[in-house]
Parts: sequence; structure tokens; C-alpha cells
Amino acid sequence: MFHKEGYKIISVAIVLFLGINVASYVAIQIKEWQIAIFIVTLAFLILILQFFRNPKRNTTIDDNTVIAPVDGKVVVIEEVFEKEHFNDNRLQVSIFMSPINVHVTRHPINGDVVLSKYHPGKYLVAWHPKASEENERTTVVVKNNLIEVLYRQIAGALAKRIVNYVVEGEKVIQGSDSGFIKFGSRVDVFLPIGTKINVTLDQKVRGGESVIASL
Repeated sequence: MFHKEGYKIISVAIVLFLGINVASYVAIQIKEWQIAIFIVTLAFLILILQFFRNPKRNTTIDDNTVIAPVDGKVVVIEEVFEKEHFNDNRLQVSIFMSPINVHVTRHPINGDVVLSKYHPGKYLVAWHPKASEENERTTVVVKNNLIEVLYRQIAGALAKRIVNYVVEGEKVIQGSDSGFIKFGSRVDVFLPIGTKINVTLDQKVRGGESVIASL
């Protein structure tokens, strides 16, 4: 199963794969070269297919938990001052996605969307300290009766297109699609001080399934 954001790119990749290999078969008489071209183009096609995969996730919906919005590795757990929306200290949990991770972004909690904003910006590497404030990014804030969570999609050096499906005022369901980041990046989650963090640095998490915090 592939994400809709990848349909066009996957179609182009398949056409290129077939075209290049047919051309090499017709134009190149050296069998070893034909095999080498086939292997290289097949590897490229597999990478594209893997990047846009959209596996079904079994989300256990629970208002007392905050789930990981994306697949990846936890690279930051710290108290920071969040100045875009809250203007106070929050617990930040950042998840870094490599190009081989699933890149679907999912809602970490149930609730009402109170903010959904796109910010154009730079394309610093995703782990750069200033990436959260200077890179292309989207900010989404969801609130329910128990908690208000801000999560931010951040583009990286390779990811230059962030897709955000969230509309202010709508109700969202924990684990449902929130957006997509193309070709590697990270997501920052900002939680109230005192929230119990259920993950550790360098831990790998699965979007829509891993519980990163509990109330």
C-alpha cells in the first residue's frame, strides 16, 4: 500500500525503469552492462517504493496517551521555551526520520485543531539546532479536554516539500493522517511540563502506535 503523495513519482519511476532498461537492451550489446543497469535502476525503483509506502497501523485510541506522529528515532528530549504558540516552557520530543522510514505524519492525540500554519524557510539538515525555527515547516496544535499538543513538521536538506492536510477548526482522530514529508526530516512534539515521557533518547518509534507520553 502506497501513500497518495507518491502516486505521481512512483509512476514516473516505473516509466523510467522500463524505458532505461529497454533502451539498454536495444542499444548495448554487452550483457554485463545490461545487467548492471538493470540492478542500479531496480535499486532506485525499490527505494522510491519503500519511501512512499503507507502501512496500516493499529492505533489504540486513548485520550490519556500521546502517540508518535511519525516513524523514526528519538533525538531530543528536553525542556524548551516554545514561542510560536504557547509562549512558555514545554517538553520537546523530536523524532528524526531517515529516508528509509515511513514518512506519513499522524495525529498524536484526539481533539480540535486550534492552529495549522505553514512557514517557508531554509533547508538545513534536520538535526541542526536551528532547523526547528529556520527550516520550511508546518505547525499544528490540537487540543482536547486533557491536553494541548503542538507538533511541527520540519523539512530537512533533502525534504523540500511538506504536505499538511490539517484545517483549523476540524476535529481529528488519534492516529489518522495529518500530512507527509518527502525525503527525510523530523517532527517536534511539544507537551506540557509534567507530562510523563515514555521514550528515551535514540529509541526507535512507530508512528500511530508507539506511546511517547502519558497523562
